[in-house]
Amino acid sequence: LAGGAAMAFGWALEARLGAQIPNDAKVHAPPGATLTRIARAVRQQAGLPLATRHFVAFAKLPPANGLLRAGTYQFRKGDDARKIILAMARGENIIPEKFTIVEGRNFKQVIQALRDDSRFANAIAAMDESAILQKLDASEKKMEGLLLPETYFFNNGADNFAVLREAHKRLRKTLQTEWENRAPDLPYQTPYDALILASIVEKETGLAAERPRIAAVFINRLRRGMRLQTDPSVIYGLGDAFDGNLTRAHLKADTPYNTYTRAGLPPTPIAMPGADAIRAALNPMKSDEYYFVATGDGGHYFSKTLREHNNAVNKYQRRKRR
Repeated sequence: LAGGAAMAFGWALEARLGAQIPNDAKVHAPPGATLTRIARAVRQQAGLPLATRHFVAFAKLPPANGLLRAGTYQFRKGDDARKIILAMARGENIIPEKFTIVEGRNFKQVIQALRDDSRFANAIAAMDESAILQKLDASEKKMEGLLLPETYFFNNGADNFAVLREAHKRLRKTLQTEWENRAPDLPYQTPYDALILASIVEKETGLAAERPRIAAVFINRLRRGMRLQTDPSVIYGLGDAFDGNLTRAHLKADTPYNTYTRAGLPPTPIAMPGADAIRAALNPMKSDEYYFVATGDGGHYFSKTLREHNNAVNKYQRRKRR
């Protein structure tokens, strides 16, 4: 009798597994969700006409064995319960999510964007900078500059820290490749030095065509022992004290990042430089220019001498005041 009852249940379950969803649908199975919760999600989000207990019963059998993978799935009209369960057991039909690290953002801005995104909150919210460095096996003291700005794709439900891990990996690879193909006689001791300058180049201009020329100016100044005198590094050093208005007092206030009061490079990058900025720092344009000033139209005027630079400053600052 027991055997007959089991066979009857099996036949009933087998018949119910042919239940189909009425329309194309996305189903989200969150990390750590029980089979019951996943079954309800499929019913509610895809309209699968199958009782929760029957979905769970089949999901516990081989080959699923009760192990359905987290993620956001795309299913098509007419997909039946069997196909849906097997797809979730194999991790098929998962829709890749994406997250973009924007060029020129600093680490504080990047990590805040991740924490504000519900897809990452659980994985990253409780981690401080030192914990992230440790998990990435990074020897640096700060995360600044250690993530390559790009759009990253991931499975919503997997290890969301993988986005940071991949961004860090790509930064290392890009920096190493550009370092191996760098121009000769650059004033850097290490690839990290080049990364620091690349971050300054990234912050100084949004025009890709200008980056090798901007880099050349700073490299020329380093070679002659001139201070870099770059506003973005001063602003970075001010941190939360900066209110959007850079003053003469700020330029005189000494911090490790004040390149008006200190010679050489700042101690760390000041932002996340993109691949173009890294390339520019390691393959700058050949020039004998030592100065530049913003022209107000997104570009810069470059000068070889201080006199020419002062004239350009007067010209473009006057235009700006008008």
